[in-house]
Parts: sequence; C-alpha cells; structure tokens
Amino acid sequence: MTTLLQDKVVLVSGGTLGVGAGVARAAMREGATVVVTARRRQPGASLVDELRAGGAAAMYVQADVADVGQVRGAVAAAVDEYGRVDCLVNAAGLTSRGTLLDTTPELFDQHVAVNLRGPFFAMQAVVADLVRRGAPGTIVNVISSSELGGQPFLAPYVAAKAGLAGLTRNVAHTHRWDRIRVNGVDIGWTETEGEDTIQREAHGADEGWQHAASRSLPMGKLGQVDEIADFVVFLLSDRSGVVTGSVIDWDQIVFGAHD
Repeated sequence: MTTLLQDKVVLVSGGTLGVGAGVARAAMREGATVVVTARRRQPGASLVDELRAGGAAAMYVQADVADVGQVRGAVAAAVDEYGRVDCLVNAAGLTSRGTLLDTTPELFDQHVAVNLRGPFFAMQAVVADLVRRGAPGTIVNVISSSELGGQPFLAPYVAAKAGLAGLTRNVAHTHRWDRIRVNGVDIGWTETEGEDTIQREAHGADEGWQHAASRSLPMGKLGQVDEIADFVVFLLSDRSGVVTGSVIDWDQIVFGAHD
C-alpha cells in the first residue's frame, strides 16, 4: 500500500463494476476510505467486503444515479459516516445503443439521467459540502472519447457525455478559487464486464471477441481497468498538482490525425 490518498474519503459513483470498481480498489491501495454507490446491492456489498479485507474503511450505499434524491442521499450518507467527502469519481455510465433516427425520447432521457444529470447533482452535493467546510477537494469524471463524435449508434450517449465534458470544465472554472480541482478522462474502448455484455447483446460478438478486438488496435490490447484506475487516482491526488479543467484523452486513437 502507498499513500497517494492517505486519510482521504473517496466516493465512487457506479463503483461496483468496471472502471468504478477498479478505482475503488486503487483508492483503497493508496490509503483512502472508500464509499461506493450503485443501483444494485450486489456486487456492491461483496466489493466492500473485499476492500475491508484489504485494510480499508469502506461503505456501500445503494443509490440509482438516475434518481437525484438518491444521489444526494448517497453523498449525505458518506458525510454522516465519515464527516466529509474529499474526492468524488463519477464512474456510473449507460451505454445502450441508439442512432439519431431510432432513439426514442425515453432512451434519450435515460442517457441524460445517468450520464449527465446524475454526475451534475453528485458534484453539486460534494462541492456544496466542500465549500461549506472551506476545504479543498478533487473530482474526476469518467467520460468517453466518444464525446468527441462517436459512432452512429451512440447518439444519445455522445450527447450526454459531451455535456459532461463541458460541465467538467465549467465546474473546474467556477470553483478553482475554492481549491476544488475537477478533471475528466475520455476513456476509449475498454475491457469491462459491461462492454462484454453490450458487445454480445448489441453486436452479436462471439466468445473471445476481446482477442480479435485487441489485435485490431495499435497497442495490441483494449483499455485496461487497472491502468485507467491508477490514472484516476493520480488525478485525485496531490501528485497531479494544480491540474484542473482538463478532459484528458485516455485512448490509443489520436483525435484529429489522419493517415
């Protein structure tokens, strides 16, 4: 265990699977107290047991990021239990497919609720507590490189994630004098449980699709959760210095470049 987040309370929204769970584990290894939230109790409770077994103070709060009341309640629960939240990671995400022509208003609203509105109000609750206490803090929003344009079948997802990228910069600018740093990570194609499900259900992928996908990429592999998690922890920590308002491309595609 190292100490990049020693004595920090870190809340990870959507922290029980994929990148969120990876961030929770990485934060634990860096000495943090970890609060994870997700809509379903399992695997959240199991992850908290794992974090505690690793020596961390940890808590699971059942909360649907699409429900503003539950988002606020999760932040309040963390503050009630540990006295504060120093760091927030918005990692919850919805990646269901839709093009401009076939997206229904209901699907569009689902994407906005999970990928934009939830993070907005999680930041609102955490920043309000930081400002009230006059304390510095850090926030990292897990966004997506698709916010820069994306595939045709990700229209509502792109709309919401592009909004989150702009919001990241807005909040960073607004609260820089409060010493609250806010950054985003535009992750690319990443190997997660959720990606496996969507590839099978939406794209008819076969067993082992990850191997073929990896061979098609410049670095010979999909994005890895543990690598992303370590980078997020770095941004949460003092080691990232004064960096704020940055939305960082964490991908192996160079956007704007052409062969």
